[in-house]
Amino acid sequence: MIVKILGSGCAKCNKLTEKVKEVAEKNNIHIELEKVTDFQEIMKYGIMMTPGLVVNEKVRSYGVIPKDEEILTYLNEA
Repeated sequence: MIVKILGSGCAKCNKLTEKVKEVAEKNNIHIELEKVTDFQEIMKYGIMMTPGLVVNEKVRSYGVIPKDEEILTYLNEA
């Protein structure tokens, strides 16, 4: 499963990256985590605010840091 964090590398983007790693590790879910910082690439996903969370090329959230339970749901649905 490919998980992408969309953003410039701001504090919220870094926090979301860490939360996704933690949730995946706690629940033994294998992910390939990619950070996308190129704004041209980010715009292709149609989001206007970062951080963005994309799971298997589907935008799951943007502009917020989802709760752990929400992240787990996104990963399990993929």
